[in-house]
Amino acid sequence: MSSFNPQDWITPAFIRLRQSGFQLGVGELLAARQAVEGKFGESREELAETLKILWCHSLSQQIRFDDIWKSLQVDSPSKQPEKKPQKEPQPETHQAVVEEPPEISSPPPQETVTELKPETELSSLPIRAPFTPVETEDTSVLQAYYPISRRLMSYIWRYLRRPIGDGPLNVLDINVTIEQTTQQGFYLAPVYRRQERNNAHLLLLLDQNGSMNPFHRFTRDLVETALYESDLQPEKVDVFYFHNVPAASIYKDLYLTEPITLLTVLAACDHQTSILIVSDAGAARGYRDLKRIRATTSFLFKLKQYSSLIAWLNPMPEERWIGSSAEIIANLVPMFQMDNNGLSNAIDIVRGQPLKHLH
Repeated sequence: MSSFNPQDWITPAFIRLRQSGFQLGVGELLAARQAVEGKFGESREELAETLKILWCHSLSQQIRFDDIWKSLQVDSPSKQPEKKPQKEPQPETHQAVVEEPPEISSPPPQETVTELKPETELSSLPIRAPFTPVETEDTSVLQAYYPISRRLMSYIWRYLRRPIGDGPLNVLDINVTIEQTTQQGFYLAPVYRRQERNNAHLLLLLDQNGSMNPFHRFTRDLVETALYESDLQPEKVDVFYFHNVPAASIYKDLYLTEPITLLTVLAACDHQTSILIVSDAGAARGYRDLKRIRATTSFLFKLKQYSSLIAWLNPMPEERWIGSSAEIIANLVPMFQMDNNGLSNAIDIVRGQPLKHLH
């Protein structure tokens, strides 16, 4: 291992990979040399791993690199004997010191010339890097699963409307104007109606921490789209958090540090308040906890005393509900999985338009 010089392996490997179709340039070559100077790659195995990290950008390139590296190891013995014979002619050099003939000094320059030829040939190759696009690889492993997109949330929230005409009389009512003109027999003046605004009241109850940690991204998007990217009035959107089961107190913040009594929250609700609960209901871990079921049943009973527009959004797929607490809770309140159809159906429930197939 002491005779192994990683700098002698970098350039041949660089040329062989470029000939095999690798998109490498001067930057990659210099990066490899700097890594070796930093004592990365003191053995053949370590050097191969270092070059694989710097020069391979896909699994297919790593497989091709291993084959090319094996071929370089087969060709490497031809280079090693050139260094070993330098130790054998040492006695001849002692004789050369005594006799000092001019002919003995000529062989060393011949050997140096043969060593300099590949360097001059290889130095010009990294400059001619082809400007070709990098091959596309299958990145399906790196893709994440998104049960529902933020854009779709913003779109579906617009269906939650409860219009009320309490604005100024500045909206032209064409139908009434035509009807009045027909009754009078002549056109006198246009008829205006009051400007409408969305008076829907939304109460969002979000399960936080624990098994809901992987879904915090989507619950955050659900809150932000309801507040800022919908037709709902921001003062008409109330957001509260709980852990596993809403108890006597829930929380104003997502860190569960500002408690507020549940009765105080429900006091601001009426029979037209839309209530949407977001929780896995125990389906994430597959538990069936009787205490959780009883506490959730008591909580839902309190909600139904104030409003019947209640829906439950579960981030876990429906097939994961079987055998867990969610399977029983789904019989107490309309529960839907968090996807495009699930959120749309939940909005239909909380806006007072139950689905026909539920009956």
